Amino acid sequence: MALFITFEGIEGCGKSTQLCLVAEQLRQQGYGVLTTREPGGCAIAEQIRALLLHPDHDILVPKAELLLYAAARAQHVEQIIRPALQQGQLVLCDRFCDATLAYQGYARQLEIAAIEHLNHYACSGLQPDLTFWLDLPVHIGLQRARQRNEDDALQHEQRFEQQDRQFHEQVRQGYLQLHQQQPERILRIDATGTVAEVTKRIATLLTSRLHAAS
Repeated sequence: MALFITFEGIEGCGKSTQLCLVAEQLRQQGYGVLTTREPGGCAIAEQIRALLLHPDHDILVPKAELLLYAAARAQHVEQIIRPALQQGQLVLCDRFCDATLAYQGYARQLEIAAIEHLNHYACSGLQPDLTFWLDLPVHIGLQRARQRNEDDALQHEQRFEQQDRQFHEQVRQGYLQLHQQQPERILRIDATGTVAEVTKRIATLLTSRLHAAS
């Protein structure tokens, strides 16, 4: 079964953890699953990720940031995501086009219509079939993110965590707007509570969608 599922949310929402847990559950159920992430997912896009997320690159202007995301996404879609879907796999991706709208559009204040056009061009029209938006208050997400980033291995990917709280509030409001525009595709998940509780919330909704798609 080919299905493209994305996980979205503010910093520290737990989406990466949940993606891994959901992927494992799906594999145990016999599904072919590919997990990937943005920016990144292939060698070229991972190099662009290093440019985008390194805290020393705070001089990066919003338009350049947007175009780098688009370049990484174009490579990622053609090299990794589309071939996996053509092979009938479930593709679970940590962030995708909605993140660009939330971060570069609603938070960076770049033109939404231009971002939508660029996303469409970079993806050759590919859109997620289903998106889980893990939502929680900004102060909780930032606290989690800062605790996570005490790990030395993550010190080089903290550029967005360095933004002020207002920036992250705007990102969250961006996701809310996207959810309200596409409630059938973008499902809001309460990301407060334990990891197991959040996984159960996602699994319940995902099971229903998989049955409907089969």
